[in-house]
Amino acid sequence: MTFSHSLIGAALGVLLASGAALAQDAAAPAAAPPQGRPEVKAVGDWVVRCFPITSPSPCDIYQELNDQRTQQRVLSFSIAYVPSLDRHGIQITVPLEVSIPRGLVIETDSFKSQPMKYRMCDRTGCFVQMPIENAAINSIAKSGPDAKVRIFADSGKSYELKFSLKGFSAAHDSMVEQAKAKAKNVPVQPAAPAAPAPTP
Repeated sequence: MTFSHSLIGAALGVLLASGAALAQDAAAPAAAPPQGRPEVKAVGDWVVRCFPITSPSPCDIYQELNDQRTQQRVLSFSIAYVPSLDRHGIQITVPLEVSIPRGLVIETDSFKSQPMKYRMCDRTGCFVQMPIENAAINSIAKSGPDAKVRIFADSGKSYELKFSLKGFSAAHDSMVEQAKAKAKNVPVQPAAPAAPAPTP
């Protein structure tokens, strides 16, 4: 399993850039990784990660699935929590060549999301990066162990990328607890003084 250090900022860039709070400038997957190794703990099929950074959301839960033959990433799933807002952000990465207008859908035995729009694509895949309601997280946590992300091709055909919810609830609760303990607001940079008006 490969850990991408930029997932925290990427997952929450949109949420925090909405004006609700200030965060590190890491809204894109290509953002520079934070310095230092994260604290990592496996819980079921999920990993709880907390990064040594000054951030309102220093922790996430993460799962990555790779093709067993090529070892190429097929799906990555990251959820972070912002204690100061009591809100979650999500990032899902899927392969290229998907139908951008149709987005993707998360499905479990008891939950189905609305279509989630892609924010961007680069050579590594296409990314959903958005806030997600706490009620949706609670519904996912109460679901059975098998889940999937449904993606769509331009031809209209849909494909299922399966992932596991084994350990999701416990991993989420651990992440939230650690986020509350470690979260720090990013200092506001003072505005530069305005240049004096020229004298007539």
